[in-house]
Amino acid sequence: MNETQARPDPDELLARINHENSIPKNPTLKIFLGMAAGVGKTYAMLQEARTARAQGTDIVLGIIETHARPDTAELLGGLEILPRRSVNYKGIILEELDIDAVIARHPE
Repeated sequence: MNETQARPDPDELLARINHENSIPKNPTLKIFLGMAAGVGKTYAMLQEARTARAQGTDIVLGIIETHARPDTAELLGGLEILPRRSVNYKGIILEELDIDAVIARHPE
């Protein structure tokens, strides 16, 4: 190695390895499908999120629409919801998932 090249910091390398080893090896993505609006996709997802949270899993919601259904809205109690990001598009303010907030939050 040339003297002008910086050697990697061993503590930094060890911290990176420890962080990579702490990441679950088999993450899963579950998709809730339904034939039409109102069949229970959001309700089922929130029930599973509450169960996982009760078992100690770190749960955070990005975008959630209850469509003014009281039973669905009730399931939001105690779950963390990230604020939406407002974007100006051709003079119209739209709300969308704040990807930077999700990355910064680093949920399981």
